[in-house]
This record gives sequence, C-alpha cells and structure tokens, in this order.
Amino acid sequence: MKKRRKGKQYTAKDAKHITYVRARNGRKEGKKIALHGTLRTFVEYHLMHDQSPEAIAGRLKYRETHLGTISASAVRRYIASPYGRRIEAHRTKIFRKKRRKGGRKKRIEGKTMIDKRPKCINARKGLGHMEGDFIVSGRSGKGLVFSLIDRKTHITLLEKILPVSVKHVERALIRIKKRYPEIQTITFDNDILFLEHKRLERILGVRIFFTHPHAPWEKPSVENGNGVLRRYIPKSSDISTYSQHFIKKVENIMNNRFMECLGFHTPYEMYEKEKKRHKTQKNRQRGRKK
Repeated sequence: MKKRRKGKQYTAKDAKHITYVRARNGRKEGKKIALHGTLRTFVEYHLMHDQSPEAIAGRLKYRETHLGTISASAVRRYIASPYGRRIEAHRTKIFRKKRRKGGRKKRIEGKTMIDKRPKCINARKGLGHMEGDFIVSGRSGKGLVFSLIDRKTHITLLEKILPVSVKHVERALIRIKKRYPEIQTITFDNDILFLEHKRLERILGVRIFFTHPHAPWEKPSVENGNGVLRRYIPKSSDISTYSQHFIKKVENIMNNRFMECLGFHTPYEMYEKEKKRHKTQKNRQRGRKK
C-alpha cells in the first residue's frame, strides 16, 4: 500500500534515495578538515606539495599547534572523501606504483627434471656431469659469475658474464665447453637465463636437467663450491669491477684445494687421474676388438 508524504506519493525508490542522502550528510569523513578553512588550506597546500599525511599530522602536532591537531588517518580520509578528489588525482600521478620490468616472470617450458637424471650421475660416476649456478653482484653492482662444477672431480670452471643476458650465458657455456670438452650433462636451477635450454642442448651436445623449484640441495657440489667462492667474491661485490685475470686466479685456487671428499687430492689431480683411467679403458677396448 502506497502512502503520501508532504503531498508526494511514497515509493521505495524515493525512500532509498532519502536514506542515502541522510547517511551521506551525516558522514564524518574529511569534515574535520573540510569545515575548518585555515586547516583545510594548510593540509591541501602541503598535500599538493607531496608531503605525507604522517608528516602533516606531525607538523600540526609539534609546530603549527594553533591550527589544532589531526591524525594521519584523518588526512587520508579527507583525500578519499569528495573534498579531496583533486588531491587524490595529483597524488595518483606522483606516487604511481612502479611496475616490474618485463611484466610477469617467464616460465621455462619443456624442462627435463632431475628425477629423470640417470643413476650413474647421481652416484658421481664418470667425467663431465656438471652442476651450474650463478654468483650475483650486490644491489649496486652489475654482472654475474657463472660457475660449473664437475660432480666427480670437483673441477670448477668460471666465466664472468657482463652484460647479463640469455645470449651471454650461451656464449659463456660455449667457451666452457671448449675448455672442458668432457661435459656430458649439466644440472641447473630454474633461473630464467636458462630459458633457451633446448637450444643450448643442441649447440653444446649435452643433456640439461633442472632441479625442483626452491631445492638448492639437489645440486650440492656447486652450492658448496659457491660458498667457498664467496670468500673471494663477497655478496656485496660489484662483479663488473673484477678482471678476467682475477676470475682465472680464483678458478685456479678452487682447483688446487686439498679436498677431503677426494681423499685430499686436488680437483686438478683427480681430473688427470680420471683422464688416464679413461685412456687405459679405451686402449683395452681397442685391443680386444683387434
């Protein structure tokens, strides 16, 4: 049943609008500042000059005491209220959130996971089964050191990469392959720099495996090796300042360490020992064929 009120016919739509207007007029958001002329001028001026709500509230409390005090929350409510539309638009332009470069992180497709790695590699049998990782610069630095370590002999191969890109990682791996032609497999983590892993497999003639995400213990040789490398290249370092001569020097230090896991041989000694053993095996096989 419809009722009349002050000569107008009552409808649900009109009642809803009246309720909304009353609620809006009764709101307190922003009104403490809006209804105080001098205070409003002060707040708006400093917000337009990029002062923070906390800074304005502090200034009013400790320096401009004659204007009264307000909280930072009250300033924020004022910005969000109908009175602060102009200020809100200005601050949106100035304090726009930075977007991450490149958008969403790319995913490496078609990976061969470490679960499919042959048992002989897990048992550290045979030369050329490598683990790879990066040593990165500090926040203000540039460049990477790419380290590859043989699981059996613990031979360490280092390459400086600057600038950092997928192409430069590829070139570094080609240089390492020339220096250490025994490479058969490489186990990497899920770094985006290995995005072109299928191409790398074709170019290098090796198989590439990937660890599970957030599982560095699945490539322990290179993780332990990088721990030692950090003595010479600390975490805060700017790798772009290191010379190739220095990187080569560190590589020699790594490969001449007495290692308990190698019976206190050095990686170089173990490498030479393994090469001789493989030569002997090949000669025996040739002799049998004859």
